[in-house]
Amino acid sequence: MFYHFLITRFNLKNPDWDVTKNNEILLDEKWMDERLELFSNYCFPSVINQTNKNFKWLLFFDSSTSQKYRNKIANIIDNNPQILIFYIDGMPKFQEAILEFLKINAADKEFLITSRIDNDDCIHKDFINEIQKQFNKQDFLAIDNINGYTMQVEPTFILGKKEHIFNPFISLIERNHNPKTVWHYVHNMWKKEPRLIHLSEKRLWLSIIHGKNKVNEFDGYGNIKWNDINSDFVISQSQNETILTNQISFSKWWFLSLKNYLYVKMVLGSKQIKKALGIYKVK
Repeated sequence: MFYHFLITRFNLKNPDWDVTKNNEILLDEKWMDERLELFSNYCFPSVINQTNKNFKWLLFFDSSTSQKYRNKIANIIDNNPQILIFYIDGMPKFQEAILEFLKINAADKEFLITSRIDNDDCIHKDFINEIQKQFNKQDFLAIDNINGYTMQVEPTFILGKKEHIFNPFISLIERNHNPKTVWHYVHNMWKKEPRLIHLSEKRLWLSIIHGKNKVNEFDGYGNIKWNDINSDFVISQSQNETILTNQISFSKWWFLSLKNYLYVKMVLGSKQIKKALGIYKVK
């Protein structure tokens, strides 16, 4: 009936994105070492431990990736049959490469589901299953999971709740005829799409905030202990133990939590109102 593809870009060169939020160079060896460590500790284990295995994960790397890192990537993936690796010529070729793969490999199904995840983030172990539960032969429907968590991992471990509308964990159900895929828009531009629903029953994602983020800052809130949610978000055993030992107590950041709560709710409410009023224009 459908194919489900989780799609991640990794180190694709982008002419509009060359430095981190700290003005450090992107995509050099230091960036790749740190990003692969984040990927192997957080993103990779959360995906391969999904309760629903009925999906494929498409990982896109830049064709300039050295053999040294291609070997490291292969070692992390370890011939996992659910994962397909592509090396392409930067972001300008990204959507084209996705569509070409689908044309050749997915033409025999009537519907497609495509989901996105960034290479430094986590998904709930039931993420894939929750998305597929929404499938009902829709011609075109975007699925926005509003509720999640966010965790700062340097210089200290801080964990909180977060609500984020039009976030980087959006999925798209569509009829498999000239498909667009979830990467048709950058995630915040899905606000232009009227054929979209918001899910809020479960917290299905965990964004990781670190020094090499392009934009994101920690804006979580609430007294959330890693021990209370780590059975739902599978990460590497070593990193799990590190967080359990080093997560700072809520008493040390309660005021930041309050400020973040007010900010997150204000942004969420503002975007929901604009969407309801039709302020976001459809192209």
